[in-house]
Amino acid sequence: MPPLPRWLTPQPDSLAAHDLRMGRSPWMQAIHLVWSVWIFLTPALSGGAFGYTALWALLTLVSYPLFLWLYAMALVAAPRKANACALAIVGLCLALLPWYPSGLSYFVFGCVMVRLRRGHSILGYFALLAALNAVLVVYARYLGYPWQALVWMPVVTAVVSAVVTVERINHEREAALKLSHDEVRRLAALAERERIGRDLHDLLGHTLSLVALKSDLAGRLMERDPVAARREIDDVSRVARDALAQVRRAVSGIRAAGLAAELASAKLLLESDGVAFSYTAEPVPIPSDLETVLALTLREAVTNIQRHARASLAEVSLSVTARQVSLHVRDNGAGSAVVVPGNGLTGMRERVEARGGRLRIKSIPRQGTRVEITLPLPSGEAGDAPSEPHRVEGTVGAT
Repeated sequence: MPPLPRWLTPQPDSLAAHDLRMGRSPWMQAIHLVWSVWIFLTPALSGGAFGYTALWALLTLVSYPLFLWLYAMALVAAPRKANACALAIVGLCLALLPWYPSGLSYFVFGCVMVRLRRGHSILGYFALLAALNAVLVVYARYLGYPWQALVWMPVVTAVVSAVVTVERINHEREAALKLSHDEVRRLAALAERERIGRDLHDLLGHTLSLVALKSDLAGRLMERDPVAARREIDDVSRVARDALAQVRRAVSGIRAAGLAAELASAKLLLESDGVAFSYTAEPVPIPSDLETVLALTLREAVTNIQRHARASLAEVSLSVTARQVSLHVRDNGAGSAVVVPGNGLTGMRERVEARGGRLRIKSIPRQGTRVEITLPLPSGEAGDAPSEPHRVEGTVGAT
C-alpha cells in the first residue's frame, strides 16, 4: 500500500490516530459522510429558485471537495487544528447560505466535528454549539429562510453532538485502559526479567568464580604437582556439572506453566469479553511436565475462543485416572471457524503428541467446538482413581 501524503498522515492525538491505536481503521469516521447525501437532496425539497439550477451545480462543484478536505483534516489533525477545520466547515455554510440552502448540511457536520478538548468544560463545549446555532438561526432568518427549515437545526446538532461526544469520551477511556493494561504487562515482564537475572546471578556467580579460581590453580600446579592439578580439574568438572543441573532446573521452572494460573487467566480473558466461564477440576497432583503441556494447550484453546468463536459460554473440565489425564474445553460459538489449521493448532497437536497423548477437536457450525486432550500418566503417578472423585467447581458469569 503506497504511503499517505504528508498532509493526510494522522497526528499522534488525532481522531484517526486514536482509532489506529485501538485497532480500528483510521478512516472509520468517514462512514458519517453518508449523511452528506442531504446536500444533493435539499434542492428536490426546496423547489423554486433553490432547485437544481446551474448556480447550485457550480456551488456544489466548488464547495463539496473543500468540505471533504476540511472533514479529512479534522480527522487527522491535532485537536486545536481539527477544531479550526470544523469551524471552517461552519463558516463555509454561512458563506454559501444566501444562495445555497444545501449548506445547512455543512453546518451540522461542522458542529459535530468540533471536539471537546481534554481539560475543557463540557458546559463550554455546549455553550459554543448554542452560540453557533444562534448565529445560524438569526442569519438565516435575516436572509428570509422560513423558521420551519431552521427549528430542527439546534435539536439535531445538540443530539448528534452529544452522542458523538459521549462515544469519543468512551473511546478515550478504552484507550487509557488499554494503555494501563499494556503498562502493567510491561512492568510485570520487566520484573520477571529482573527476577530471572537475579536468580541466575545468585545461581552462577559463585559457581563460575569457583571454576575460574580452580582452573587457575590447576594451571599453576600442572608442572609442579600433577596429582593435585588433576584433583582441581576433577573439582572443576564436578562443579560445572552441578551448575548445569541447577541451570536446567531453573529454566524448567521458568518455562513451566501451571493449570491454576491458566484457569485464572482464562477467567479474566473470557470474562472481559462477555463470555461465561465455568470449570471442573479434580485436585489430584499431575507431573509438572504434563501440567505444562495441558496449561499451554488450554491457553491456546481459550485464545481461539476469545478471538474466533463468538461464544457466550465456555466450559473446562479436567479428570484424572490411574492411567491418564484428560482436559476438555467446550464452547457454544461459531464452530468450524476456530479449527482452521494454523500455527496455534499445530503447536497444540505437537506438544500433546510429543508426550504420547492425543488431541481431538470436534466442531459443528453454529453449535460450538469441543477440544479433548488426553495424556498418559507414568505408572503410579496419580494412584488408583476413586469411585466417587471429589471435584472442585467454579463458575464465573459474564459481565
